[in-house]
Amino acid sequence: MTVAQAFSPDYPTARARFRSAASARGFRLETHPIAEDEDLTVDVAIGGDENPSRLVVVSSGLHGVEGFLGSAIQTSILEAGPESWPLPCGTGLLLLHALDPFGFDRLRRCDPANVDLNRNFLLDGESYSGSPAKYREIDWLLNPRTPPGWPDLLLIESIPAILRHGKDELKRAIAGGQFDFPLGLFFGGHGPSTTRRFLEEQMPRWVGVADHVVHLDVHTGLGHRGNLALLLEDTVTPDRVRWLSDRFGSDRVEWSGEGIAYPTRGGLGSWCQATFSDRIYDFLCAEFGTYSGTRVLAALRAENRAYHWGRPGDRATRRAKLALREAFAPSDPAWREATLAKGLATVRRAFEVCFDPTVVA
Repeated sequence: MTVAQAFSPDYPTARARFRSAASARGFRLETHPIAEDEDLTVDVAIGGDENPSRLVVVSSGLHGVEGFLGSAIQTSILEAGPESWPLPCGTGLLLLHALDPFGFDRLRRCDPANVDLNRNFLLDGESYSGSPAKYREIDWLLNPRTPPGWPDLLLIESIPAILRHGKDELKRAIAGGQFDFPLGLFFGGHGPSTTRRFLEEQMPRWVGVADHVVHLDVHTGLGHRGNLALLLEDTVTPDRVRWLSDRFGSDRVEWSGEGIAYPTRGGLGSWCQATFSDRIYDFLCAEFGTYSGTRVLAALRAENRAYHWGRPGDRATRRAKLALREAFAPSDPAWREATLAKGLATVRRAFEVCFDPTVVA
C-alpha cells in the first residue's frame, strides 16, 4: 500500500476502511453511535489476547478534523496483516477510531456543541467554568461575530496583542482551554460531553486487567512541519518523564512547559491516568507538526466564523473548510510519507516499551 492510499479522503471512507480491515484481520469490531445522527460512530477494533497484561492503545480524531493521520496509521496497521504486525503473547491492541466523528466528517475540530474534547475531561471536583484572563481580552480577535472574509487579516490584527502579551504567554492563554465562551475556540464545555460519557462507560471494559498501558493519542497541527513530539501531562513524575524519554527518545518526549507543550485543562491524558491510577498508564499525545501556528490559528478562526455566522453552502464556508483540512492534514505527499512512517514506528516502539523489564511506576 502506498502512502497516497493510506490516507482516506473523508470520514465515511476512513470509517469503511477501518471496519473492513479490522474484520479481515480478525479483530473484534465494535460500532458505537456517538451523535444524534446515528451514521456518525466511534469504531473500535480490539486484537490480541482476551485479557492482556500489556495493552497498546492508539486513538484518533479526538479533535475531529485531525483524524486523517491517526486513521491512516490505524488502518495501515490493520491492512498490513499479522505478518507485519504480530501481537506478542500477553499483549492487546486497542484502536479507537474517530473519537469525534462529527468533527471528522464536518471538517471541524470540535463536537456538535462546539466543545474541544481535549479540554472536556476535567477531573472530579473541577468546575466547568473559568477562562484565562488574557483570553477574555482577545476574544474579539479570536472569535469575530461575522462570516470569514478574504483575505484573513489575523496576522496584522494580532500583532498588537502579541507585542503586549508575548507570543508564548498568548499561546497558553488561547489554547489552554476556556469555559465561558461557548461559541469560541478551545471551549471546554459546560459539562461532560457525549464522547467523555462514552469513554467513562467503555474504557474500563477495554483496559480490563492490563497492568501496563501505553496510549498514543494522535494529533496534528502543533510544532515544526513533519516533526513528531510526544507530549506528557504535567502530572507525570520527573522519574517517569526520564524513563519514557530514554525509551521513546529525549528529542521527542516533552513535558508540560517544555518545547511546544503547554498546560491545558481537561485533557484526555490526565483523565485516563486518574481513572486507571491503580496501574501504569503511560499516555503520550503524539503531535505532528503541519504549518505555522499563525496559519493553523487563522484556519481555526475562519472555520469557526463560517460555522456559526456563515452560510453552509457558500464559497467562503467551503474555502474555510478546505483550509482547515489542509492545516491539519496537509496534502503534500512528503509530509504524509514522513508522518505516517514516524507514527507507525512509534506504535512499534510502544509494544517494546510495554514489555520493558525495567518498567517503573
